[in-house]
Amino acid sequence: MFEVQSSQVLFRGRAFALRQDRVRLPEGQVTTLDIVEHPGGVTIVPLDADGHLWFVRQYRHATGAMLLEFPAGTLGADEAPAACADRELREEIGRAARRLTPLGAFYLAPGYSSERLYLFLGEDLYPATLPQDEDEVIEPVRLPVAEAYRRAWAGEIKDGKTLAALFLAWPHLRRFLAEGMP
Repeated sequence: MFEVQSSQVLFRGRAFALRQDRVRLPEGQVTTLDIVEHPGGVTIVPLDADGHLWFVRQYRHATGAMLLEFPAGTLGADEAPAACADRELREEIGRAARRLTPLGAFYLAPGYSSERLYLFLGEDLYPATLPQDEDEVIEPVRLPVAEAYRRAWAGEIKDGKTLAALFLAWPHLRRFLAEGMP
């Protein structure tokens, strides 16, 4: 049995908190674990009527690089994942989805973070905008499904949540791929 002996929040920021726990492990030894507390988030696979996926290209300071990602965002306090997905689509690509299909959920980095991501397929897109977040500079990018998978397989898409979303959306997207593709 894992037993938390003490827990202390060391830092509380805008997007997450850093907590340090002293934990007794099942064999009796005590260790210190650093945990990033995060409210969770969503990632959306936006698919338009023409068989194209919508991404955003944005600079990610932690990596020092421009990344191609699916629209995504952090859950607000008491916000349902589907409501967050709707908001993020409108903010990031200026579209909304008449149909949001849950694709699954996973922990981003369970060794040190509580962040859980909820994935959705967004279909039947239509124009609907909300203002972008002040700290985001993003460019919407529209790609055919086959091109998106080609870029993923070629290592050109480096965002883990986007790669996981492409994997989980495969049953819904494979019909857009040419014969003979994996």
